[in-house]
Amino acid sequence: MKLALHSRKLEKERSGFLINAIKEILNRKEFELMISDGLALYLGNIDPEIGKSLPVFNSTEQLRGVDFMISIGGDGTLLEALTYVQELEIPIVGVNAGRLGFLASIQRENFTHTLEALINGFFSIEERTMLTLVSDREDLFGGIKFGLNEFTILKRDTSSMIVVHTYLNGEYLNSYWADGLIVSTPSGSTGYSLSVGGPVVIPGSENFIISPVCPHNLNVRPLIISDKSVISFEIEGRSKNFLVSLDSRSEAVDASIELAVKKCPFKAKLVNIGGGEKFLDTLRKKLHWGLDRRNPDE
Repeated sequence: MKLALHSRKLEKERSGFLINAIKEILNRKEFELMISDGLALYLGNIDPEIGKSLPVFNSTEQLRGVDFMISIGGDGTLLEALTYVQELEIPIVGVNAGRLGFLASIQRENFTHTLEALINGFFSIEERTMLTLVSDREDLFGGIKFGLNEFTILKRDTSSMIVVHTYLNGEYLNSYWADGLIVSTPSGSTGYSLSVGGPVVIPGSENFIISPVCPHNLNVRPLIISDKSVISFEIEGRSKNFLVSLDSRSEAVDASIELAVKKCPFKAKLVNIGGGEKFLDTLRKKLHWGLDRRNPDE
């Protein structure tokens, strides 16, 4: 079984787990391992011997034939792993070495059990819808124009608010006078969209969420639409430069750019294993639902 592994710089107390995880994979005859170029650089500082001994990948093409991508870190690390996987749809095993997250659901203490489950086929795969950006600028985001969580348009720095004229399938929806606008997938509904008042949407709901950031008109509220919609934008503002982002990647653009968002033709595949954190469990813990000093045991 061929594995690819991606991680990035971890806090000192967690880097030991990363080294031990790599050693455990290498000690099992069932696995063949390769690591991302970023991880190889990091290992060069903390364990040069391992870093130099493993084959390195730095492109999607080099991942052909890989059975699973293992992401060790938090949700941000898993989103980076997706930029390598892209249309290959390699199932991603998200091992949580950070804080409580919604995507990296397998806890560190269950890593050995996770390897056993991969060997024996005791796992399921959850497909997550992503969105893709259509633009007249081919070089935007280095050509990686998809995101699992959200696409965002924002004003730059301390400039005045912007106006985002928004259309659904070519039909005029609204002009958002705001600091920005977020189009989120269900997976991203627990992220930036939630922080600006958007709803939590269960993965698999086949929706997008349009959420304004600090809207000037308080009667403008988040809107849930079908993920079969194509959402296009025209941007205005006193400043002629704006920020656009896909997940954690951002770039500056000017008002002449053409932008639209639609459902991505491929999906993110996340591996679920017994002992992994379920979405609803994570939701309750992360948002502290049901916590009450009158019910200390709940």
